Amino acid sequence: MFVLDKHGHPLDPCHPARARRLLAAGRAVVHRHTPFVIRLKDRDAAISTVEGVHVGIDPGSKHTGLAVFTPRGADRRGTYAIQLDHRGAAIRDKLTARSQYRRRRRSANLRYRAPRFSNRTKPKGWLAPSLQHRVDTTLSQVARLTRWAPVAAVHVERVSFDTHSLSAGRPLQGAEYRQGTLAGYEVREYLLATWGRACAYCGATGLPVHPASGGRTKWNRSRTGAAKSHTLDALHVGELETVTVWPPVVLVVTATGRGAYARTTPDRYGFPRLVRPRIKLHHGFQTGDLVRANVPAGKKAGVHLGRVLVRSSGSFDITTRHGRVAGINHRHVRHLQRADGYGYTTQKEADRND
Repeated sequence: MFVLDKHGHPLDPCHPARARRLLAAGRAVVHRHTPFVIRLKDRDAAISTVEGVHVGIDPGSKHTGLAVFTPRGADRRGTYAIQLDHRGAAIRDKLTARSQYRRRRRSANLRYRAPRFSNRTKPKGWLAPSLQHRVDTTLSQVARLTRWAPVAAVHVERVSFDTHSLSAGRPLQGAEYRQGTLAGYEVREYLLATWGRACAYCGATGLPVHPASGGRTKWNRSRTGAAKSHTLDALHVGELETVTVWPPVVLVVTATGRGAYARTTPDRYGFPRLVRPRIKLHHGFQTGDLVRANVPAGKKAGVHLGRVLVRSSGSFDITTRHGRVAGINHRHVRHLQRADGYGYTTQKEADRND
C-alpha cells in the first residue's frame, strides 16, 4: 500500500496488513480509495528513512504495464502492479465516424460545403490522437505514482532489439553504449553538469530514466520463470539478476474519459437526435464517481460498490464488479472517490511458468 506522511509527502510502501493495523490504531487515515493510499498522522518524511522505489514501464498499443518495485542490489521485489488499458481504438472509431458524418453532409442535397484539406496544418511534433492518448495517459500514471511513492528511477522498455549491440558484434556494457558514431561529443553532458541536470528556465529536475530492449525483458522473464503479461514485463525491464516477489493482484486502470464535449447525440445520418443536459453534476454526483450505496430495503437491498451513472431524476445506476444495478435513489449513495477519467478493477496476476 502507498503511504504518505502527515504533510502528504510519499514514504516507502507498506504491506496491506500493516496498513490495516495503522488504520485500526488511529495512526493513519484513508487518503485515496483506489489505488489505496493512507496518510500517517504522526510521521514526517523529513525525519524518516526513505529508501525509495523504482518504476518499470512496458508500453503497448492496447495495454501498458507499470510495476513498482524495491531494488535490492541486482534483485527486485515487486510491491505494486498496474495494467493501464488505453482507449485508442475508441478514439479512432469516433474520428472515423465524425469524418463520415462530414463527408455525407457535403455530398447530400444540402448547401455546398467545400472540402477543407489544404488549410489544415499540423504543428511540429504532432501525433495522431490515438497515439497522443497513449503517451498522455502513461505519463499521467507515472506522475501519479511519483505523488504516492518515493520514485527514484524509471525503467522503460523502449525498443524491441538493441541494434547498437547487434552492430558491435559483442555485448556492450556501461559507457560503451555512448561510444557510437558521436563518441567524444560531450557538449550535452557538459551542459547537464553545468546546470545541475535541471531546467535552465524553471529549475525542474527529472527522474533518471533507464531504457532497455524487449529482447532483454524476455530474457529476464525466462530466467525467473515468470509468465507473459504486461505487468510482469514491466517488472523485468532492464538489468537485473532475479525477482524475488511480485504482486499477486493487478490493478486494472481503464481510460474512460471525462465525458463528451458534444451536447447532442447524432442519428445514423449525423443529424442531432436529442439534446444532452448542460451540466454533469446531479444531486452532488457525476457519472464515473466511485460510490458506495447502502439500500435498506426492496429488491435492491444491500451494499453496492462501484462507478455511478447519474440522472437528473435522482435514480442512479451503479456498475459493480458483479454487474449493473439500476434504479438506486441518490439518498442511499455516498462518495468514495471523485471521477478522474479512469475506471478501476482488479485481476489476478499470471501464474509462474514451470
